[in-house]
Amino acid sequence: MDMKQMMRQAQKMQKQLNQAQEEIATLSYEATAGGGMVKAVVAGDMSLKSLEIDPEAVDPEDVEMLQDMVLAAVNEALRGMAEVSEARLSAVTGGMNIPGMPGF
Repeated sequence: MDMKQMMRQAQKMQKQLNQAQEEIATLSYEATAGGGMVKAVVAGDMSLKSLEIDPEAVDPEDVEMLQDMVLAAVNEALRGMAEVSEARLSAVTGGMNIPGMPGF
C-alpha cells in the first residue's frame, strides 16, 4: 500500500469514527434493579439521563436497600452503554485499539 492509499484509508476511518460517535451520542441505555423498582437511563455521553424510583421502594427503615438498588441500576446502565459504545466503535475500527477513543 502506498502512502496516499494509507492516508485515504485513515481519512475514511476517521469519518466513520466521527459518524459512530455522533450515533452513540444519540443512544441511551436503560437498566432496572429491584424487579423494576428502580430504573436508570444513561445517555451515550455516559451521563445519567433519568432515574425513576417506585414509591413502594421507599422504606424509611431500609434506606440501604434503596441505595443498593439505585447503585445497581445506575452501574448496570453505565456498563451497558459502555458495551454498546465499544461494540459500535469496534465495528468501525475492526477491533483495532486507537488511543484516545472511548472504550479503548
